[in-house]
Amino acid sequence: MKAARIDHVHLRIPEDELEHAIEFYQGLLGFQIEGFDEYERGETPIFHVRLAPETIIHIRPTDDFVHPERQNFDHLAIILEADIEDVKQELEDAGVIIEREGTPDGATGEAPAIYVRDPFGYLIELKEPVPETA
Repeated sequence: MKAARIDHVHLRIPEDELEHAIEFYQGLLGFQIEGFDEYERGETPIFHVRLAPETIIHIRPTDDFVHPERQNFDHLAIILEADIEDVKQELEDAGVIIEREGTPDGATGEAPAIYVRDPFGYLIELKEPVPETA
C-alpha cells in the first residue's frame, strides 16, 4: 500500500461554539470555510476548513465534545505559504498566545514553526515552508 497524501483530518468541537471555529480558522488564520450553509440546513453533520486544494479539516460540532488531552492528541501541523515571523506578529497582534516556537522536522524537512491552540484545545503547528536546497 502506498499513500499519496492526507485528504482530511476530522476534529470535533462544542456544538455551541461554531462562531469560535469560524473566527479562529477563517478570521485569524485566513482559511476558507466550506459547506457551512449545508451544515446549518441540517444536510450534513460537518463543515470544512480548506487548508489547500487537496486538504481540509472536517469540523464536527457535537454536544458531547471532550477537550483533547495531550496523551491522546498532540498536534496538527500545517505548512503555510508565509514567513513565520509575519504570522507570529499577526497572531500576537490578535491576542493569540504562542505556546512555543521551534524548527521541527516533518515530512518536508525542517523549518521554523509556532504552536498555538485553537479555541477548543487542539494544538496547531503553523510551519514555514521548508527552504529548497541546491
